[in-house]
Amino acid sequence: MQSWTGRGSRSLFCSLRHLSRPIERHFTTSLPLQRSKREKTKKDARSENATTDAKRSVKSAMKNAPTRPSRNGLAAQRDFHRVVQAALQDAKLRLTSTGDLPASWGQFERQILNACKLEESKSNAKWGPLMQIKASLQRAYLSTGVAGLRDELEYMRYADDLTARYSAPNLEVHQQLADLRFPAEWYPKARSMQRTIHLHVGPTNSGKTYHALQRLKKCKTGFYAGPLRLLAQEVYHRFKNEGIPTSLVTGDDVKTPEDGQIPRIVSNTVEMASVGQEYDVGVIDEIQMISHAQRGWAWTRAVLGCQAKELHLCGETRAVPLIRELCALTGDTLEIHRYERLNRLEVMDKSLKGNLNNLQKGDCIVAFSRIGIHALKADIEKVTGRRAAIVYGGLPAEIRTQQANLFNDPDNDYDFLVASDAIGMGLNLSCKRVIFETLVKRLPGGLQQLTVPEIKQIGGRAGRYRPAGANSSSEDGANVGLVTSLEEVDLPYIQMAMNMEPQPLRAAGICPPNVAFEQLSAYFPKTVPFEYLIKRLNEISSIKSPFFLCDNKDQLENAEIIDSTNGLRIADQLLFMAAPMDNRNQSSREITAAFVDCVAENSRGRLLDIPYLNLEILERPVSGNKEYLHELESLHKAIILYSWLSFRFGGIFTDRTLASHVKELAEQRMVRALTEFSANKSLRKDASLKRQIALQKQLHRQKSIGSEGLMPQSVEGGEGDMQVDMTEGDAQRATEGRNPELDGDESPEEEMQSDLTEENFEELSEEQMLDHLTEESPPETAESGRPEPHTTS
Repeated sequence: MQSWTGRGSRSLFCSLRHLSRPIERHFTTSLPLQRSKREKTKKDARSENATTDAKRSVKSAMKNAPTRPSRNGLAAQRDFHRVVQAALQDAKLRLTSTGDLPASWGQFERQILNACKLEESKSNAKWGPLMQIKASLQRAYLSTGVAGLRDELEYMRYADDLTARYSAPNLEVHQQLADLRFPAEWYPKARSMQRTIHLHVGPTNSGKTYHALQRLKKCKTGFYAGPLRLLAQEVYHRFKNEGIPTSLVTGDDVKTPEDGQIPRIVSNTVEMASVGQEYDVGVIDEIQMISHAQRGWAWTRAVLGCQAKELHLCGETRAVPLIRELCALTGDTLEIHRYERLNRLEVMDKSLKGNLNNLQKGDCIVAFSRIGIHALKADIEKVTGRRAAIVYGGLPAEIRTQQANLFNDPDNDYDFLVASDAIGMGLNLSCKRVIFETLVKRLPGGLQQLTVPEIKQIGGRAGRYRPAGANSSSEDGANVGLVTSLEEVDLPYIQMAMNMEPQPLRAAGICPPNVAFEQLSAYFPKTVPFEYLIKRLNEISSIKSPFFLCDNKDQLENAEIIDSTNGLRIADQLLFMAAPMDNRNQSSREITAAFVDCVAENSRGRLLDIPYLNLEILERPVSGNKEYLHELESLHKAIILYSWLSFRFGGIFTDRTLASHVKELAEQRMVRALTEFSANKSLRKDASLKRQIALQKQLHRQKSIGSEGLMPQSVEGGEGDMQVDMTEGDAQRATEGRNPELDGDESPEEEMQSDLTEENFEELSEEQMLDHLTEESPPETAESGRPEPHTTS
């Protein structure tokens, strides 16, 4: 049976050695943590007075601690230590009053305090158990303040009790289960083959993927594995239009040849690439993502496990040393093909100065949110009087193809393109210039500046597209790709990044196989939270170079919802751990919990019977209101999850056809709503500079409690963080008053945003500064959140 229809198909998912915290946690409502009510015993007056004095001391310490660390920075390192100490005293008093204080409390308290006293020097810091504890406490405190810190301490105490009772007596066996030093041995069928690895490397627009796909087109059986649904769909349509029987397999969509032919080629997202079927040729795109902190495991699994006689890997030159090392482990033959760029690429010496009138025909402006893309399109068309096409991963495939064709056709009035950073992954677009709207994007974990490889990847799309097999013409000399920015503040960073060579990749991401979780769970009661099993396996796992454990934040957030439902088998829990859940708000979590309940109760999951699913929004008039957009987006993600589950629990979620129809209706309304969306022009003015200041505020907040120095170093062979210099003129330009006749009246909140300066940004509340940023939803990109479900064959 195919992997996308099997209920028990196994999926790998990311893990990281340190403990990660969900945004919200309510341990007191979890079944294993419910405390039995005990009768209070009378105590003598001396004990009561001592307890009262201790409570006063704790309350005083906790009162001085910020409940939500967002204004005027956070406590310094010594202050954070005092806050943790006060939280421990508070927990001890509560446990003592109920008679639940465990005998091991003293040891637990010493361990926590020792972790908080660790030195923060990056050069001396060694990532170990105490570092994991400190990082988890800091993340909890940054996320939800003192309340989050208390919940984290309560969970750690509970986890210590489970470890002492069930894991410590069997530690040697558990460590054997968590031995992840030799992932190449997980795929014996692939090891029994003599594979030839063809590594195609070169800069963007050098034809490396083109040559690999040409070889794929000639084979009898083969597959393509790409980083985005967008690219998998593009390859699928390309081969289908050429008359080649092709199928499409992504996490929530499966398409087979309509005439019943057996597909010669399967176009997948990389997570869905099959390791159980033999092929003549396989193509794995963007191989440098094998070192991605969250998704790297999928590329490692495909490289080590795919049974292809010829395996073509396409990506950046910095992947060569790592792939050579992996081939030495697997015994495969490696052939390296190097390519040069098909046209010249230059960085301009000036930006557009924020003036959209400086745009030229053939320009592509890169933005990093769905709302931002549509708002920028509306501004461009209003200012220039000319049309602009849009391309991003969330658009339906037909609309996206139509928009790309409109922009590529020189004989129409679509002069500009506004796109997400997904264009850096190889979409065929004829962009004369690539213009960055900003260099700061928002991810689920916060604001993040683009890295050097990301800037080179996106900027490299500049220059008219010409297939690698096309003949040169006299016009090629003038086909020079140009890169610049919308605002002046970003240009120095772009110039520096485009002239830098990123360091070679050092390690490939992996995650524990499902069998490890299944075997470990057998040593614990069925009521043990699955979140604990994930963290425990990460703690005791052993890794060997050149591999690392991927970040498991998304899976831990999924586990919070899974643990709220009883009766799930371990196999079902593993599937839900890999599901594309939306955990951003309470309504989305309630919908996901309803899906989990359907599986636990083995009830019929008819789409119309799912509680909390807001299908009524499809009957409301289309509006550009943000609330309407968010509700529509939430419904769209819920339908994607339903479709994803229907391929794995087909007997429960039976309305796949109806779900597909609802998804199309939601997408149509999303496109119309985004078209009608009208952004406040004052928020777009100097938006990049404001994001730079907001990013510095975020970094300052992390540094103030020492969390920055405790994060693991990048495994991608980092290029380091480059500081963007903001001159006094830049800051003044971002904060100077606006002409009411041009921009209209500003609300008090907008006036406060316009008063933002480099000197006073720390005084401004996080909500006021980032309001318009946090409301935006990133489009499907290579680096944002979870663009593709973590699902494997």
